[in-house]
Amino acid sequence: MIAARTQPATGLSRVAAATIVAGVMGVSALVGRRNAPDKSHPGIRGWYRRLHKPSFTPPDAAFGAVWPALEASLAVGGYRLLRAPASTSRNLGVGLWLLNTGMIGGWTELFFRKRALGASTAASAMMMGTGAGYVVAASRVDRPAGLLGVPFVAWLGFATLLAEQVWQRNPDRGAAAA
Repeated sequence: MIAARTQPATGLSRVAAATIVAGVMGVSALVGRRNAPDKSHPGIRGWYRRLHKPSFTPPDAAFGAVWPALEASLAVGGYRLLRAPASTSRNLGVGLWLLNTGMIGGWTELFFRKRALGASTAASAMMMGTGAGYVVAASRVDRPAGLLGVPFVAWLGFATLLAEQVWQRNPDRGAAAA
């Protein structure tokens, strides 16, 4: 008698994984764009420019260069996880990936639109923690996917320090003063 071959559980198809990644990253980008301190949002731009920032604040162009690279890394990592065979570890990694990509847009809403400097600092710190959790969980399933999240977590460490310094230097420019 010949034993039946069992197919190992596989992750999502290429098309399904790519569609999910494009949708998730697209929504995050749209929310972020809605809150951007650029010429299309003069009120947000003016408020952001008037904030007292620490000397280590990167120029605006640096943010424009860093975030697309971080989001591309997260997109590739998320795609790799979605393509991995279903498991508890994979599902945890995907859940943390979804949480972090959602929080990117959410952070811009807190900081730029709501001007909630303290809450945005706390959110940034939480993202650093959930981002580190993503790196660990993803690495257990697909090492490259996990490694692709390391720059995101490193940037969040810097961003949390920056957000905290902006909050401390601008007690009168937050949500209550808006």
